[in-house]
Amino acid sequence: MTQAVEPHGASRSPARDEGISLYVHVPFCLSKCPYCDFNTYQGIESQFGDYLAGVTGEIEAWARALGRPSVNTIFLGGGTPSYLPDGDAGQILESIAGSYRVRDGAEITAECNPNDLTLEKCVELRATGINRISMGVQSMDNGLLAMLGRRHDADEVIGALKCCRRAGFDNVNLDLIYGLPRQTLEQWQDTVERILAQSPEHISMYSLTLEEGTPLRHWVQQGRLPEPDPDLAADMYDLARAELGDAGYHHYEISNWCRAGRESQHNLAYWRNLEWLGVGPGAHSSLAGCRFWTVRSPREYAQKASEWVEMAEPWASATAGRIEGVPTVDGLEVIDEETAAAETMFLGLRLLDGMDVSAASERSGIDLMARYATELAELTTDGLLVWDADGRVRLREEAYLVANQAFTRFLP
Repeated sequence: MTQAVEPHGASRSPARDEGISLYVHVPFCLSKCPYCDFNTYQGIESQFGDYLAGVTGEIEAWARALGRPSVNTIFLGGGTPSYLPDGDAGQILESIAGSYRVRDGAEITAECNPNDLTLEKCVELRATGINRISMGVQSMDNGLLAMLGRRHDADEVIGALKCCRRAGFDNVNLDLIYGLPRQTLEQWQDTVERILAQSPEHISMYSLTLEEGTPLRHWVQQGRLPEPDPDLAADMYDLARAELGDAGYHHYEISNWCRAGRESQHNLAYWRNLEWLGVGPGAHSSLAGCRFWTVRSPREYAQKASEWVEMAEPWASATAGRIEGVPTVDGLEVIDEETAAAETMFLGLRLLDGMDVSAASERSGIDLMARYATELAELTTDGLLVWDADGRVRLREEAYLVANQAFTRFLP
C-alpha cells in the first residue's frame, strides 16, 4: 500500500445522510460445495459462540468509530447464514439495530440453503426482521445438484419456498448457475421453467466460473469432467432472457431479473459504487476512499474483534490510517480518483436501464463525461453503448455477453 496516494473521497463521512450498506459474513457451512472459493468452512461448529461474540462486537465497535451512521440495507451472506444456531441471526440484527440508525423499511436479506428452510426456521428468521430471502438453488436437476455438492434436491426447493410464503416472506430471490459441465440446453430450460412456475420476486443467474483452487476446477483439469462450453453457456443465457422476458420479469442487471420494484437494493449500492461496511471473517468494505478486508481465519477473527471492541472510540472522520489501525482489518487499498472513476463507470453500466452519467458524476465528485469523452464516443460508434433520449447511456442488448469489452475501456 502506498500511503502517498490521496484516497478519493477521503473527506466524505459514512455518517452522512445517505448512509451506508452493511454486509455480515457468516463463514459456516455444513458442507462446502466443490465450485465455491468463498471464505467458508465446514466442521468448525465449535466456533459458533466465538464467532457470534466477535461479529456482534465488531458491529458495535464500528458503530462507535463511525459515529453511528444510518444503514440503508443489511445482507447476511456466506457461507450459510441459515445454518447458524437458532437465535444467532436475531442477535446479530439486534446488535445492528442497537448500534446504527437502520432506515425504516430497510431491505434485510439472508442467504439460505433450501433444506435449512423448515417452516419453523422461516418463522424464526422473519421474526428477526429479515424481509428478504436469497436461496441458493443453482439447478432443478438432481443429477447436476449432486455434481455441485448441494445438500438439497429439486423438491426441497419447492418445499422451502412454500415455507417462506407461509412465514410471510413476499420477497424471495433464487440463485441459479448455468454453463455447468455436462449440462444440456434442455436441462437448463427445464430448470428455468420450473423456477418460473414458482413465481419468485427475483432471480439471479450466473455462468459457472472454474475458480482457482476449487475441487471442481481440479476435476476438469484431470479430465474427470468436461470443460464447460462457453458457446452453449451463451445459448443458455439467451434462452433465459427470452423465457424471463415472456414471463414479465425485468432484466435490470446483466445477471439479475425481478418483478416490478423488487430489485436488490443491497446489490444496487454495490453497482452504484456507494459505501458499504463488511463485518465477519474475510468480509470486504468500501469506505472513506479505501477498500479493506478483515482477517480470514474465523478463530483469529474472533480474537481480533475482541481487541477492536476494547479500543474502539469515536472518530472525527474515517481515514486510511485509522482504518489500517483497526485490529480486524487484514489489508487496505487506497482508491485514487482514477480507479474510483473507472469503477463507477463499469459498475454502473452493469445496470441495463442505463446510467445517468451526470448523477454519477455528482455522487462521485468526478466529471465522468469529460474524463471519458473519448471512450464513450468510441464505444457508441463500436455499437456497444447506446444513448437514450433522457441522456442515459446503457449497454446495447447485443453487448450483454461481451460487456467486458466495454468495461475494460475504462480501466486505468
